[in-house]
Amino acid sequence: MADQEAARHRAAVLGSPIAHSLSPVLHRAAYAKLGLTDWSYGAHEVDESRIGAFLDSLGPRGGERAEGGWRGLSLTMPLKRAVIPHLDGITETAASVEAVNTVVFTEDGRRTGDNTDIPGMVAALRERGAGTVESAAVLGAGATASSALAALARVCTGDITAYVRSAARAHEMKGWGERLGVRVRVADWAEADEAFRAQLVVATTPAGATDGLADAVPDHPGTLFDVLYDPWPTPLAAAWAARGGTVVGGLDLLVHQAVLQVEQMTGVTAAPLAAMREAGEAALAAR
Repeated sequence: MADQEAARHRAAVLGSPIAHSLSPVLHRAAYAKLGLTDWSYGAHEVDESRIGAFLDSLGPRGGERAEGGWRGLSLTMPLKRAVIPHLDGITETAASVEAVNTVVFTEDGRRTGDNTDIPGMVAALRERGAGTVESAAVLGAGATASSALAALARVCTGDITAYVRSAARAHEMKGWGERLGVRVRVADWAEADEAFRAQLVVATTPAGATDGLADAVPDHPGTLFDVLYDPWPTPLAAAWAARGGTVVGGLDLLVHQAVLQVEQMTGVTAAPLAAMREAGEAALAAR
C-alpha cells in the first residue's frame, strides 16, 4: 500500500477516540484487493471543536482532485452531526437522521455528506435473510437508534417498538418515528424482554447494557441485529445463536457501510465485501 505522504489519493477516518477504529483495516483491504496501489487510508484524532479546521486544512477540494489529494473521509463519533455545518450539502439519507458518516470531495470542489450506516444496515439484514419483517423492536435510543429506525422503515411492514430508559428518550424516538414515517411505540426498558417477541430485534446499546437480557431469549427467536463488534459475541448474541436464532453483528454493519464508502470515494462499482470482512475478522481476533 502506498505511503501516506506519497499516495496520490488519500482518505481517512476521523473521530475521538479513534485508535479502536477498524475502518483503516477494511478500506486498506479493499484497496489491496482492487489493486489501488496509489491510495492510502489513515486515522486522525479529531473532535467537534477541530472538525471545521481539519476540513479547511484540506483545501476546497481536499487538494486538487485532478492531481490526487484527498478523496473522502469516514466519520465516527462525535462528528456525525458536528460536521454538517461544514459541508456544502448532504444527501437525503443523511438528512433523514441528521447524521453524516461519509464525506466525499466531488469534482466540482464540493464537500458532500452521506450516511452509509442506513443502507449498510439494510444490506447486512438482507444478507442474513431478514430483508422484510412484519414486526421489529429497537433496544436503546441513541444516535444509532435513529439510523436503525431509518433502516427499519425500509424492511419492516408493521409496527416498531422502542425500549428506552427515560421519558426524554421516549419523546426523542417518537419524534424520529414521525420524521421517518414509521409507527413507533415506546416502552419502558424494564419490559425489554418483551422485545424478543418481534421478528427482528435491533440492539443499539453500549457494551454491557443488554447482558442482563441474555437469559430471557426465547427458545425459537427470530433475528437479532446487535450493532456491537468488540467484544464479540455479546452475551445476548451468544444466547440468541445458542437458541437457533439468526444473528447479525456489528462487524456485518461495519463492513457493509464501508463497502459503500469505498465505492463512493474510489468510483469502483463493487467493493470486495469478502476480503474486507476477512480483514476485519482477523483484526478483531488479534485484539
